[in-house]
Amino acid sequence: MPLPKDPKVLVGLDTSDDAGVYQLNDEVALVQTVDFFTPIVDDPFTFGQVAVANALSDVYAMGGTPLTGMNLVAFPIKTLSPSILKEILLGGLSKMVEAGVALVGGHSIEDPEIKYGLAVTGVIHPKKILTNAKAKVGDKLVLTKPLGTGIIATALKGGVASEEAVRKIVESMVTLNRTASEWMKKFGAHACTDITGFSFIGHALEMATASQVGMTIQTEAVPVFPEAMEYAKLGLIPGGAYSNRDFFSCRVDLHSNVPDLLVDILYDPQTSGGLLISLPPNEAKELVATLKEEGLVHSCIVGEVVEEPPGKIRLL
Repeated sequence: MPLPKDPKVLVGLDTSDDAGVYQLNDEVALVQTVDFFTPIVDDPFTFGQVAVANALSDVYAMGGTPLTGMNLVAFPIKTLSPSILKEILLGGLSKMVEAGVALVGGHSIEDPEIKYGLAVTGVIHPKKILTNAKAKVGDKLVLTKPLGTGIIATALKGGVASEEAVRKIVESMVTLNRTASEWMKKFGAHACTDITGFSFIGHALEMATASQVGMTIQTEAVPVFPEAMEYAKLGLIPGGAYSNRDFFSCRVDLHSNVPDLLVDILYDPQTSGGLLISLPPNEAKELVATLKEEGLVHSCIVGEVVEEPPGKIRLL
Protein backbone atom coordinates (compact mmCIF):
# COMPACT_ATOMS: atom_id res chain seq x y z
CA MET A 1 0.00 0.00 0.00
CA PRO A 2 1.23 3.54 -0.75
CA LEU A 3 1.51 4.58 2.89
CA PRO A 4 2.26 8.26 3.49
CA LYS A 5 5.42 8.95 5.46
CA ASP A 6 4.91 10.31 8.96
CA PRO A 7 7.99 11.19 11.04
CA LYS A 8 6.02 10.50 14.23
CA VAL A 9 5.55 6.84 13.25
CA LEU A 10 8.65 5.35 14.87
CA VAL A 11 7.69 1.74 14.16
CA GLY A 12 5.26 0.98 11.34
CA LEU A 13 4.78 -1.79 8.80
CA ASP A 14 8.31 -1.84 7.38
CA THR A 15 9.84 -4.51 9.61
CA SER A 16 6.82 -6.74 10.46
CA ASP A 17 7.24 -5.77 14.10
CA ASP A 18 4.93 -6.72 16.96
CA ALA A 19 3.26 -3.33 17.48
CA GLY A 20 3.14 0.15 16.05
CA VAL A 21 4.83 3.03 17.85
CA TYR A 22 3.75 6.66 17.44
CA GLN A 23 5.68 9.50 19.08
CA LEU A 24 3.70 12.06 21.09
CA ASN A 25 6.59 14.12 22.42
CA ASP A 26 10.26 13.79 23.41
CA GLU A 27 9.39 11.63 26.41
CA VAL A 28 6.36 9.55 25.39
CA ALA A 29 5.35 7.37 22.46
CA LEU A 30 2.23 5.25 22.07
CA VAL A 31 2.54 1.50 21.53
CA GLN A 32 -0.51 0.04 19.77
CA THR A 33 -1.55 -3.47 18.84
CA VAL A 34 -4.64 -5.62 18.30
CA ASP A 35 -5.18 -9.37 18.36
CA PHE A 36 -8.12 -11.76 18.56
CA PHE A 37 -8.85 -15.39 17.66
CA THR A 38 -11.19 -18.34 18.08
CA PRO A 39 -11.14 -20.50 21.26
CA ILE A 40 -8.01 -22.56 21.74
CA VAL A 41 -9.22 -24.27 24.95
CA ASP A 42 -12.65 -25.45 26.11
CA ASP A 43 -13.04 -23.40 29.28
CA PRO A 44 -14.45 -19.90 28.50
CA PHE A 45 -12.71 -18.14 31.40
CA THR A 46 -9.35 -19.63 30.44
CA PHE A 47 -9.89 -18.71 26.80
CA GLY A 48 -10.42 -15.10 27.87
CA GLN A 49 -7.21 -15.15 29.88
CA VAL A 50 -5.19 -16.59 27.00
CA ALA A 51 -6.58 -14.11 24.48
CA VAL A 52 -5.70 -11.10 26.61
CA ALA A 53 -2.25 -12.40 27.59
CA ASN A 54 -1.58 -12.97 23.90
CA ALA A 55 -2.64 -9.43 22.94
CA LEU A 56 -0.64 -7.78 25.72
CA SER A 57 2.45 -9.71 24.66
CA ASP A 58 3.02 -7.49 21.62
CA VAL A 59 3.44 -4.42 23.83
CA TYR A 60 5.78 -6.28 26.18
CA ALA A 61 7.86 -7.43 23.19
CA MET A 62 8.45 -3.78 22.27
CA GLY A 63 9.60 -3.02 25.81
CA GLY A 64 6.45 -0.99 26.44
CA THR A 65 3.97 -0.71 29.28
CA PRO A 66 0.35 -1.52 28.36
CA LEU A 67 -2.17 0.95 29.80
CA THR A 68 -5.62 0.43 28.26
CA GLY A 69 -7.52 -2.30 26.46
CA MET A 70 -10.69 -2.49 24.38
CA ASN A 71 -12.52 -5.78 23.98
CA LEU A 72 -13.16 -7.26 20.54
CA VAL A 73 -15.98 -9.80 20.63
CA ALA A 74 -17.77 -12.01 18.10
CA PHE A 75 -20.40 -14.26 19.65
CA PRO A 76 -23.44 -16.33 18.55
CA ILE A 77 -25.77 -14.74 21.10
CA LYS A 78 -28.88 -16.52 19.70
CA THR A 79 -27.47 -20.03 20.03
CA LEU A 80 -25.13 -19.89 23.02
CA SER A 81 -25.80 -18.77 26.57
CA PRO A 82 -24.71 -15.23 27.49
CA SER A 83 -23.12 -16.82 30.57
CA ILE A 84 -20.39 -18.22 28.29
CA LEU A 85 -19.63 -14.75 26.98
CA LYS A 86 -19.59 -13.41 30.52
CA GLU A 87 -16.97 -15.98 31.53
CA ILE A 88 -14.80 -15.13 28.52
CA LEU A 89 -14.90 -11.45 29.40
CA LEU A 90 -14.24 -12.13 33.07
CA GLY A 91 -11.22 -14.23 32.15
CA GLY A 92 -9.88 -11.45 29.97
CA LEU A 93 -10.52 -8.87 32.65
CA SER A 94 -8.60 -10.93 35.21
CA LYS A 95 -5.46 -10.69 33.05
CA MET A 96 -5.97 -6.99 32.46
CA VAL A 97 -6.19 -6.45 36.21
CA GLU A 98 -3.02 -8.51 36.72
CA ALA A 99 -1.24 -6.41 34.10
CA GLY A 100 -2.51 -3.10 35.49
CA VAL A 101 -4.42 -2.43 32.27
CA ALA A 102 -7.68 -0.46 32.32
CA LEU A 103 -10.61 -1.79 30.28
CA VAL A 104 -12.03 1.30 28.57
CA GLY A 105 -14.52 -0.13 26.08
CA GLY A 106 -14.81 -2.41 23.10
CA HIS A 107 -17.00 -3.63 20.28
CA SER A 108 -19.10 -6.75 19.74
CA ILE A 109 -20.85 -8.35 16.77
CA GLU A 110 -23.10 -11.36 16.38
CA ASP A 111 -21.19 -14.13 14.65
CA PRO A 112 -21.68 -17.92 14.32
CA GLU A 113 -18.11 -18.45 15.57
CA ILE A 114 -16.77 -17.20 18.90
CA LYS A 115 -13.87 -14.78 18.67
CA TYR A 116 -12.28 -12.67 21.38
CA GLY A 117 -9.29 -10.45 21.80
CA LEU A 118 -8.08 -7.01 22.67
CA ALA A 119 -6.94 -3.73 21.17
CA VAL A 120 -4.15 -2.47 23.44
CA THR A 121 -2.56 0.92 23.90
CA GLY A 122 0.65 1.31 25.86
CA VAL A 123 3.50 3.77 26.28
CA ILE A 124 7.26 3.78 25.91
CA HIS A 125 10.09 6.29 25.82
CA PRO A 126 10.88 7.04 22.16
CA LYS A 127 14.55 6.24 22.66
CA LYS A 128 13.96 2.97 24.52
CA ILE A 129 11.93 1.07 21.95
CA LEU A 130 12.84 -2.58 21.45
CA THR A 131 12.11 -3.66 17.89
CA ASN A 132 12.96 -6.82 15.95
CA ALA A 133 15.41 -4.82 13.80
CA LYS A 134 18.43 -4.32 16.04
CA ALA A 135 19.85 -7.78 16.71
CA LYS A 136 23.64 -7.60 16.61
CA VAL A 137 26.21 -10.09 15.37
CA GLY A 138 27.58 -11.96 18.38
CA ASP A 139 24.36 -11.71 20.38
CA LYS A 140 22.85 -14.77 22.00
CA LEU A 141 19.15 -15.59 21.54
CA VAL A 142 17.04 -16.26 24.63
CA LEU A 143 13.61 -17.94 24.47
CA THR A 144 11.36 -17.67 27.53
CA LYS A 145 8.58 -20.25 26.96
CA PRO A 146 8.42 -23.79 25.53
CA LEU A 147 7.06 -24.55 22.06
CA GLY A 148 4.24 -26.87 21.09
CA THR A 149 1.01 -25.13 22.11
CA GLY A 150 -0.46 -25.43 18.62
CA ILE A 151 0.13 -29.17 18.39
CA ILE A 152 -1.28 -29.83 21.87
CA ALA A 153 -4.30 -27.61 21.13
CA THR A 154 -4.88 -29.67 17.98
CA ALA A 155 -4.69 -32.84 20.06
CA LEU A 156 -7.22 -31.29 22.46
CA LYS A 157 -9.64 -30.64 19.60
CA GLY A 158 -9.20 -34.26 18.54
CA GLY A 159 -9.93 -35.55 22.04
CA VAL A 160 -6.43 -36.97 22.40
CA ALA A 161 -4.62 -34.51 24.67
CA SER A 162 -4.09 -35.52 28.28
CA GLU A 163 -5.24 -33.31 31.14
CA GLU A 164 -1.60 -32.79 32.12
CA ALA A 165 -0.64 -31.64 28.62
CA VAL A 166 -3.53 -29.17 28.55
CA ARG A 167 -2.63 -27.94 32.03
CA LYS A 168 0.93 -27.25 30.90
CA ILE A 169 0.04 -25.21 27.85
CA VAL A 170 -2.67 -23.28 29.73
CA GLU A 171 -0.19 -22.37 32.45
CA SER A 172 2.23 -21.17 29.79
CA MET A 173 -0.31 -19.30 27.67
CA VAL A 174 -1.87 -17.36 30.56
CA THR A 175 1.55 -16.29 31.87
CA LEU A 176 2.15 -12.65 31.01
CA ASN A 177 5.40 -11.75 29.28
CA ARG A 178 5.66 -8.76 31.61
CA THR A 179 8.39 -10.19 33.83
CA ALA A 180 10.54 -11.22 30.87
CA SER A 181 10.04 -7.78 29.32
CA GLU A 182 11.03 -5.92 32.47
CA TRP A 183 14.20 -7.93 32.94
CA MET A 184 15.33 -7.91 29.32
CA LYS A 185 15.33 -4.11 29.43
CA LYS A 186 17.45 -4.15 32.58
CA PHE A 187 19.98 -6.43 30.89
CA GLY A 188 20.26 -4.27 27.78
CA ALA A 189 18.48 -6.33 25.15
CA HIS A 190 19.15 -5.24 21.58
CA ALA A 191 16.04 -6.73 19.93
CA CYS A 192 12.96 -8.73 20.77
CA THR A 193 9.88 -10.36 19.29
CA ASP A 194 7.22 -12.66 20.68
CA ILE A 195 6.58 -16.12 19.28
CA THR A 196 3.01 -16.47 18.06
CA GLY A 197 1.22 -17.63 14.91
CA PHE A 198 4.12 -17.55 12.48
CA SER A 199 6.01 -20.05 14.67
CA PHE A 200 9.45 -19.89 16.23
CA ILE A 201 11.09 -20.06 12.81
CA GLY A 202 8.82 -17.45 11.26
CA HIS A 203 9.29 -14.86 13.97
CA ALA A 204 13.02 -15.53 14.23
CA LEU A 205 13.27 -14.99 10.48
CA GLU A 206 11.41 -11.71 10.81
CA MET A 207 14.03 -10.59 13.31
CA ALA A 208 16.89 -11.82 11.13
CA THR A 209 15.46 -10.06 8.07
CA ALA A 210 14.71 -6.79 9.84
CA SER A 211 18.16 -6.77 11.45
CA GLN A 212 19.95 -7.94 8.27
CA VAL A 213 21.74 -10.72 10.14
CA GLY A 214 21.78 -14.48 10.13
CA MET A 215 20.93 -16.82 13.00
CA THR A 216 22.18 -20.20 14.12
CA ILE A 217 19.74 -22.19 16.25
CA GLN A 218 20.87 -25.07 18.47
CA THR A 219 17.69 -27.07 18.13
CA GLU A 220 18.43 -29.43 21.01
CA ALA A 221 18.45 -26.40 23.32
CA VAL A 222 14.97 -25.20 22.31
CA PRO A 223 12.44 -25.85 25.12
CA VAL A 224 9.55 -28.04 23.97
CA PHE A 225 6.53 -29.49 25.72
CA PRO A 226 7.25 -33.27 25.73
CA GLU A 227 3.62 -34.03 24.87
CA ALA A 228 3.93 -31.96 21.70
CA MET A 229 6.55 -34.37 20.42
CA GLU A 230 4.28 -37.28 21.32
CA TYR A 231 1.28 -35.83 19.48
CA ALA A 232 3.40 -34.80 16.51
CA LYS A 233 4.26 -38.49 16.10
CA LEU A 234 0.52 -39.13 15.75
CA GLY A 235 0.31 -36.58 12.96
CA LEU A 236 -1.62 -34.03 15.03
CA ILE A 237 -0.03 -31.05 13.28
CA PRO A 238 -2.14 -27.88 12.84
CA GLY A 239 -2.65 -26.57 9.33
CA GLY A 240 -0.83 -23.38 10.24
CA ALA A 241 2.39 -25.35 10.76
CA TYR A 242 2.28 -26.57 7.15
CA SER A 243 1.60 -23.03 5.94
CA ASN A 244 4.53 -21.72 7.98
CA ARG A 245 6.83 -24.39 6.57
CA ASP A 246 5.72 -23.68 3.00
CA PHE A 247 6.34 -19.97 3.40
CA PHE A 248 9.54 -19.88 5.46
CA SER A 249 11.51 -23.05 4.61
CA CYS A 250 13.21 -21.43 1.59
CA ARG A 251 15.20 -19.30 4.05
CA VAL A 252 16.09 -22.13 6.44
CA ASP A 253 19.22 -24.27 6.22
CA LEU A 254 18.32 -27.53 7.94
CA HIS A 255 21.05 -29.87 9.18
CA SER A 256 20.29 -33.50 8.43
CA ASN A 257 20.67 -34.49 12.09
CA VAL A 258 17.68 -32.40 13.23
CA PRO A 259 14.71 -34.76 13.87
CA ASP A 260 11.69 -34.22 11.60
CA LEU A 261 9.34 -34.07 14.59
CA LEU A 262 11.36 -31.25 16.13
CA VAL A 263 11.19 -29.36 12.86
CA ASP A 264 7.40 -29.72 12.97
CA ILE A 265 7.40 -28.08 16.39
CA LEU A 266 9.68 -25.26 15.24
CA TYR A 267 7.05 -24.45 12.58
CA ASP A 268 4.13 -24.91 15.01
CA PRO A 269 1.98 -21.76 15.34
CA GLN A 270 2.05 -20.62 18.96
CA THR A 271 -0.55 -18.80 21.01
CA SER A 272 0.68 -16.44 23.73
CA GLY A 273 4.20 -17.77 23.29
CA GLY A 274 7.37 -16.51 24.88
CA LEU A 275 9.75 -13.73 23.97
CA LEU A 276 12.74 -14.25 21.70
CA ILE A 277 15.39 -11.82 22.92
CA SER A 278 18.70 -10.84 21.33
CA LEU A 279 21.38 -9.56 23.71
CA PRO A 280 25.13 -9.86 24.43
CA PRO A 281 26.41 -13.27 25.62
CA ASN A 282 27.20 -12.43 29.26
CA GLU A 283 23.94 -10.55 29.70
CA ALA A 284 22.07 -13.43 28.08
CA LYS A 285 23.40 -15.86 30.68
CA GLU A 286 22.50 -13.50 33.50
CA LEU A 287 19.03 -12.91 32.03
CA VAL A 288 18.32 -16.65 31.82
CA ALA A 289 19.45 -17.17 35.42
CA THR A 290 17.28 -14.27 36.61
CA LEU A 291 14.20 -15.41 34.67
CA LYS A 292 14.52 -18.91 36.10
CA GLU A 293 14.63 -17.42 39.61
CA GLU A 294 11.50 -15.42 38.71
CA GLY A 295 9.65 -18.63 37.83
CA LEU A 296 10.16 -18.66 34.06
CA VAL A 297 11.93 -21.98 34.40
CA HIS A 298 12.00 -22.88 30.71
CA SER A 299 14.03 -19.81 29.72
CA CYS A 300 17.24 -20.69 27.92
CA ILE A 301 19.76 -19.66 25.27
CA VAL A 302 18.73 -21.27 21.98
CA GLY A 303 21.13 -19.79 19.46
CA GLU A 304 23.21 -16.85 18.34
CA VAL A 305 23.22 -14.02 15.84
CA VAL A 306 25.75 -14.39 13.01
CA GLU A 307 26.76 -12.21 10.08
CA GLU A 308 25.97 -14.50 7.18
CA PRO A 309 23.75 -15.21 5.43
CA PRO A 310 21.52 -12.23 6.29
CA GLY A 311 17.82 -12.94 6.58
CA LYS A 312 18.32 -16.68 6.94
CA ILE A 313 18.45 -19.26 9.74
CA ARG A 314 20.61 -22.33 10.16
CA LEU A 315 19.12 -25.14 12.27
CA LEU A 316 21.76 -27.36 13.88
